[in-house]
Amino acid sequence: MKRVSKHEYFAKMARLVASRATCIRRRVGCVLVNRRGHVLATGYNGVPSGSVHCIDKPCAGSSFPSGQGLDACEAIHAEQNALLQCKDVFEIQTAYVTTQPCMTCVKLLLNTSCQLIVYEEPYPDHAALDFWKKNGRDAIQLSGLENIFAHCS
Repeated sequence: MKRVSKHEYFAKMARLVASRATCIRRRVGCVLVNRRGHVLATGYNGVPSGSVHCIDKPCAGSSFPSGQGLDACEAIHAEQNALLQCKDVFEIQTAYVTTQPCMTCVKLLLNTSCQLIVYEEPYPDHAALDFWKKNGRDAIQLSGLENIFAHCS
């Protein structure tokens, strides 16, 4: 049996975190990790605490295609929720996210010590990733995670 890499391990963890998401349009999970490989915080996307979940009553943004209608969507992004849970954002080395972050989340992550974003699914708008890299940060898209997750049962 082959031991999974750290990237695969934390990507799987992000997928598990995403399973708690309450957004009807997309389930996203985020795991923030320090340079020693310790989890600092996790987050998934969903409406603000105390609001009716979108999976129970879809919000106005639920009918828009991916990457559009973000202002109509009531969900707080997984990265934003993880950052809210993180005790010290200057300890973050890597953000593992099931979907490549949007521009707003990239801007927030740029104001931390995060140096690397590892994501599974690309985002329709590549401007955010370009902006991330323009600021001297790195990103990796993991592919083939379906095969990895198939062997986890």
